[in-house]
Amino acid sequence: MARLPFVAGNWKMNKTVGEAVDLVRELQEAISGVKEVEVAVAPPFTALYAVRRELEGSRIRLAAQNLYWEEKGAFTGEISPLMLKEVGCDYVIIGHSERRQYFGETDETVNRRIKAALAQGLKVIFCIGETLKEREEGRTF
Repeated sequence: MARLPFVAGNWKMNKTVGEAVDLVRELQEAISGVKEVEVAVAPPFTALYAVRRELEGSRIRLAAQNLYWEEKGAFTGEISPLMLKEVGCDYVIIGHSERRQYFGETDETVNRRIKAALAQGLKVIFCIGETLKEREEGRTF
């Protein structure tokens, strides 16, 4: 069985809820004729629910930008795989270079996140890549 090409858009810390819904409406129309590609969008956490509602019946899948490995607890500001699954996420981005650079994520914590995501049936978009500086310096291509 051949694998479909996969394209995901990580919106990072951009778009309010209203802007996210508008963007996904435009995206659905823009790719309506594209059939042989799997597509996912990763809006900010605040827009996940609204974007999921807008995507009902669409072939575009919902992705989260990160998760924490625990299902619940005193982890202020974090989001669990169970919460992401409940809101309708199919995918989660894990190990992004920005998370490693700015938030101190390590191979160990990335591994814990991956295991937690898979345990909840989320598909992992595992980032292995460079920082912007490394890319601009041509060090990693």
